[in-house]
Amino acid sequence: MKDRSSPDVYVHFGRAIIALNRMSANGLSSRIQQFLNPVELQRVGVQSPFQRLALQMQDVSGDRGVLKEVIQNGEGQLIPMDASVLIHFSGYLEYSDRPFESNNRSKHPPMMKLGRDVTLPGLELGLLTMKKGEFSRFLFLAKYAYGEMGCPPLIPPSATVLYEVQVLDFLDSAEADEFFALTPEQQNTAALSTMLKVANTELGFGNRCFNQKRYGDAKERYKKALTLLLNRKAADQGERNSIAAMKLPTFLNLSLALLRLERPVKALRYGQKALDVEPHNAKGLFRCGQACLEMRDYEKAQDFLLMAQAQKPFNNDINNLLKKLAACLKDSADKEKEMCTRMFANFNAISKK
Repeated sequence: MKDRSSPDVYVHFGRAIIALNRMSANGLSSRIQQFLNPVELQRVGVQSPFQRLALQMQDVSGDRGVLKEVIQNGEGQLIPMDASVLIHFSGYLEYSDRPFESNNRSKHPPMMKLGRDVTLPGLELGLLTMKKGEFSRFLFLAKYAYGEMGCPPLIPPSATVLYEVQVLDFLDSAEADEFFALTPEQQNTAALSTMLKVANTELGFGNRCFNQKRYGDAKERYKKALTLLLNRKAADQGERNSIAAMKLPTFLNLSLALLRLERPVKALRYGQKALDVEPHNAKGLFRCGQACLEMRDYEKAQDFLLMAQAQKPFNNDINNLLKKLAACLKDSADKEKEMCTRMFANFNAISKK
C-alpha cells in the first residue's frame, strides 16, 4: 500500500481534480468536493466554493472576517446603531443549498432590535452597512458567527457561514429607547419636539405591527405613544395644538386595533376621544360607527355613519358600511315583526280558549 504523501498519489489526485473541474458546468463538482479532504484540495490549488465567492466580496470588518457582496442596492440612509430592523434572511453552510435557518417564508417577520435580538456579531456588523430595500450576501468567519464550538448538530465547529439578507424596513429607535429610560419627571421636562418624535416612533412601530396583523402588539405601541402625550403638560396654546395633532392619529389607530381585537366598547371610547380633538373628523365618526355596529346599537351606528358620509360622501368604506347597516336594520326589523306575529298568534289562541 502506497503512502498518501507519495508523488503518485498526488498525480492521481490531481487528475481527479481536473475531472471535477470539467464537471463544474453541470454543478457536480461542489457536491463531490464536499467529501474530499480540504487540506488535500488546498495542496493541489483547488478553492472551495466559499473561497471563490470571497474573491469577489468586500471586506467590511477590516480583517476579512465579514465579507459582503451587494446583489441589489437599497436607498436612503444606512441602518443606524440601535435601530430595529425588519429583514428576511437565510443562513447556509458550505456545500449546502438548503438553509440551516431562514425566515423567508414568513410574510411578516418580527422586528429585531440591534444589540439585543440579533445574536450573530457578523450579521449585526453587516446590517450596519445596509440600506432599506437592499439585498446582500455575507460570509462570516467562525468568530463572527458560531465560534469554535459551532452549534451542534446544525453548525460544525469553526464553520464559515453564508447569509443572504434583505432589509425590508427599519426604524431608528435609539432616541426612543433613551427617552423611555428617563423618569416621568425628566420626560416631561424634555423638549416637546423630542417627546413628539418619540411618540411618532412608537406610532410607527404600532402601524408596522398592525400591518403584520399583530393587533395586540400594535395596541401596546399605540398606548405607549398615548401615555407620553397624555402625561405631557403643555406650556402654551401652541404646544397644546402640537400635542393634539399627535393625539388624533393615535386615538384613531388605537380604536381600529381594538376593533380588530373584537373590543368594540373600548374602540368606541377611543373613537370618541378622537372626536373630542376634532369633532367632524370623518375617520373618528367612522370608527365610532364601526364600534356601534359591532355592539348592535344600530341607531347610534347610523347617526355616526351618516355624519361621516356628510364629511366624505364618496368614501367607499363609509358607504359600504352603511349598506351593511341597512341590511342589519332590515334583518332586525324582520325578526321583531316575526316575534310580534308569534306573540299575537299565541294571544289569539289563548283568547279563543
